[in-house]
Amino acid sequence: MTGKSLHKAINCAGHRKCFSRRGIALLAFVSLLAAPALSWPSPKEKGPEGPGFVTEITAPESEVLPAVQAVVRDQIIHGTYQFEHEKTLTGAAEASSSSYFGKWEGEGKVFYKVRAEVIAPRHFKESGDIGTITVRYIVQSINPQRTRLRIDAVFIQTARRSAHPSDGTVESSEFKAIQERLQAAQLQAQEAQEARAKREEEEAARQSEQRNRAEAAASLDAAQSSVQDLEKSIRDLRHQIEARIKDPGAPLKSAPFQSSASLQPLTAYTEVVLLIITPHWYGIETPNGQRGWVRRDQVEPLP
Repeated sequence: MTGKSLHKAINCAGHRKCFSRRGIALLAFVSLLAAPALSWPSPKEKGPEGPGFVTEITAPESEVLPAVQAVVRDQIIHGTYQFEHEKTLTGAAEASSSSYFGKWEGEGKVFYKVRAEVIAPRHFKESGDIGTITVRYIVQSINPQRTRLRIDAVFIQTARRSAHPSDGTVESSEFKAIQERLQAAQLQAQEAQEARAKREEEEAARQSEQRNRAEAAASLDAAQSSVQDLEKSIRDLRHQIEARIKDPGAPLKSAPFQSSASLQPLTAYTEVVLLIITPHWYGIETPNGQRGWVRRDQVEPLP
């Protein structure tokens, strides 16, 4: 069976009107038996590799690698399919090496994703039989902020052992999946950084508020202490300028002489303000505003 006739059978199978999947598999198996057994092409027999897909990403290798590994393990060969009604080709698996690509001798890290038993996958040139798709990813660090990514996809027919490179759709689709993973991770990292910055800002504001409260409390304590000191000073001053009459009937004199006229008798414990102090007399003012003189031995300090 030729590749053209198998493509026709597969297209019919996609519409579910010509053949079932079991019929397509049977056709592929017959094609496999009819084909001559050829050895796997060696690197020299394969000829020069195609350009593949190469791009430089503005991101460090440490960010690109997890995105690549996630796509390598997502079990999908992006950008190709077998049947018209199933546009996603699943069932792929990560591989540690590739017989077709051989050992990578260059710089960087290499990864492989393989899907076996694929029937004439789309977007591989002249693919008309059953075979295996291998996707190779090479990640190379250019500098701390830039990374080079290379992606190559090839379909190897099982019967003929012939290689059919992708037309570029698979590589670009794989890169799109990687790019989406990378952007999602970068967005998540940015959101985490913004959340961390917000928490730090809130913590700084909280600490600042605590400092302001502590300073306000210290200022209030200092003010209260000043008020208390002032009140004490006033009390001390009051003790110095205020006194009270000891004996009932002490005469309030018009002058600091015993022979001077008495203005009024003062009752015991009458509080007076000392206006003038002499060795023997006090010039005082009574609570009703009367001013005069009393002997010092008739006055005592306030308790």
